[in-house]
Amino acid sequence: MNSSLRILSLALCFISFSAAAQPTFESPSPTQGSSTSQKANEMADKGMYKPVEYANASKPGPHLIVIPGEVKSNNANFAQKFGPNNIADFAELELTKANFKVLERTNLGPLLQEFQLAYNLGDPQAARKFLQKGKMKTTKWVIKFDILKAEQVAQAQSGFSGRPIGALIGIFGGGRGGAAGDVVVSSVETGESTGVWIIGMRWKIIDANTTEQVATGYTEEKMELGAKSSSVMGFSSGEAGGLTLDGMVQRLVQKNVWEIDSKHK
Repeated sequence: MNSSLRILSLALCFISFSAAAQPTFESPSPTQGSSTSQKANEMADKGMYKPVEYANASKPGPHLIVIPGEVKSNNANFAQKFGPNNIADFAELELTKANFKVLERTNLGPLLQEFQLAYNLGDPQAARKFLQKGKMKTTKWVIKFDILKAEQVAQAQSGFSGRPIGALIGIFGGGRGGAAGDVVVSSVETGESTGVWIIGMRWKIIDANTTEQVATGYTEEKMELGAKSSSVMGFSSGEAGGLTLDGMVQRLVQKNVWEIDSKHK
């Protein structure tokens, strides 16, 4: 009887553990498990989201609202990809993880839009009136994150073509050996290209009661994009990758939230 109860309890424990485990999914890609898949996944792993351990996360922060900032970069690709709302969404996520009391913009409705308009028009008195209404009454800080820089600052390329050397082998080598060497060396093609961007983000903390600036900061990160390829005797290989703009913006937000949490909570 005791052994039966023991087996039943172990089975129940296993079922509860299985139910609590995070779901995992398999890739439907036909190349899954291949060498190209392994290389691509290794590169992708480096760009995946990594949570940050915020130093003062155990200490509750004040009530705050994140308002969409500005994207001041003249780079068209960045402006098309990102808007202020994307950055504010990332900021709400990270500030919540740092144990700040974040009032989500979606729950505030048109009230937040009216406050933003008053603030952006430089009318602090009107902005203060909106902060005394509804859920915004408890707000201590208003925070915004702005992209001030997004530009490609460097690019380098290198490559090798075996055709000129193959031609010389064909001329001076003579015979079948020279012809074979010409074919092999001429088929060799390699190329490599790397581009580096610098993206900079500024943050501001604004006192919700006075609309005066409490603190500000700025940080930059490099984003590297690269590709390389090679071809020999009809066999080719290539790799391309780098951190996405989404990943870069989220990392900048994490660095800035870490500073806010460490120095201004």
